[in-house]
Amino acid sequence: MKVSARNQIKGTIKSVTKGQTTSHIQLEVNGTIITASITNEAVDDLNLKPGQSAYAVIKASDVMIAVD
Repeated sequence: MKVSARNQIKGTIKSVTKGQTTSHIQLEVNGTIITASITNEAVDDLNLKPGQSAYAVIKASDVMIAVD
């Protein structure tokens, strides 16, 4: 598979938490957790399970940083 997004980060799925329509996927990358919200249908189509290798593919026009 080829994707145009350049920000592709490989990790391991730590958890899949399904809600009514949306799931939260926690991906561990070198000790850091990245959380994605995707549809339950996508989780089922991709057969996502804890322990599986996966990629966080990040496509954003803005990244903001804030401090107190």
